Amino acid sequence: MAPEPTSNKTKICPTCGTRLSENAVRCLVCGTEFTAQPAPKAIKKTEKSVQASRMPEVKLSLPAAIGILVVVVIAVAAIVFFTVRASAPEGTFETQDTPTPTETPTASPSPTMTIPPTDIPTATLQPPFDYEVKASDGSCSQIAYTFNVSVQSIIVLNNLASSCPISVGQVLKIPYPTPTIPPPATNTPQPDIATKEACETVVITVQDGDTLSSIAANYAVSSEDIKEYNGLTTDNVFLGSTLVIPLCRRAANPNDPTPTATIPPPYPAPNLLLPADGAAFTLANDVVTLQWASVGVLRDGEAYQVIVEDVTASQTNRITDYVTDTKYIVPTTFRPRDNVAHVMRWWVVPVRQAGVDDQGQPVWVTSGAISDKRVFTWVGVAVQGTPNP
Repeated sequence: MAPEPTSNKTKICPTCGTRLSENAVRCLVCGTEFTAQPAPKAIKKTEKSVQASRMPEVKLSLPAAIGILVVVVIAVAAIVFFTVRASAPEGTFETQDTPTPTETPTASPSPTMTIPPTDIPTATLQPPFDYEVKASDGSCSQIAYTFNVSVQSIIVLNNLASSCPISVGQVLKIPYPTPTIPPPATNTPQPDIATKEACETVVITVQDGDTLSSIAANYAVSSEDIKEYNGLTTDNVFLGSTLVIPLCRRAANPNDPTPTATIPPPYPAPNLLLPADGAAFTLANDVVTLQWASVGVLRDGEAYQVIVEDVTASQTNRITDYVTDTKYIVPTTFRPRDNVAHVMRWWVVPVRQAGVDDQGQPVWVTSGAISDKRVFTWVGVAVQGTPNP
């Protein structure tokens, strides 16, 4: 028989180092007992059977991870939105048209306005019209009075003699009355205001012991002038009050040379009122009164110069008179002495006395603009009836 094979595997005692057989449970030398241990292969199998399976490892970069997170969040939000929309009442999520905003227009600067010059109105003359003389018309003066025109205009337009002979059935050309254009407005101040503005003044404060007479004597201005310029009603002045002294009214010093008088600004042209241009006066009108508007308060030595002249007279016949009122009565001595309607022209000029002549008569100089000229007709004696042809 063949011998049983023996195991050559041994182990060493950890206490005394004696080599023992692999299956020994106690050291024969030192008596140390060995704990039973499974075979190595069995251990490996046990460990292999107990060890769990490992999950596969996935490695991602940071940008990829952020992108995945964003996708997940969007997906969750979409799920939540559609879930809420499906469960909400009908009409909750109806869309409304959003108005398209309109662009706000940009304000552009407005152009600078140019003020056009003031146009001066001009009279538009109308052509004359034809008129057939009737038996009731009588004379040219009556026709002129009816149509508010001058006799002279009828004479000139129809090439008649100065006596204006007419007959029944004759066709005359009658002009339309010439409209009076008002003068353009000016910024010229009133004469009294202009004189006050041109006066040199000084403002003083009343001191202790001052009186109106002492202040007047100190500045060589009369007390009445100081009271008038300051609107005072009495001679009393009060301490601490102010007064305006008009130096332009200062009295001249006898020892000083005579100062040159300050000439006030010129007056505007008087505006004629009555009679109307082309008015006719007959035998029944014994008095003709001329009237005009005032140009302001006239000062001492100022007046209105009134000129009236007979245009149809064979020789120059004119009167010149001076008044301080705004009306003038034409003297009856200036009335025509024949039965022809005379055309009278008149105008007014503000004047100022500049001195006297050798006979002691005042010398007048113009102190303002000349007014417009107007005409009127005047019959002196009864007009003879016009014989029928």
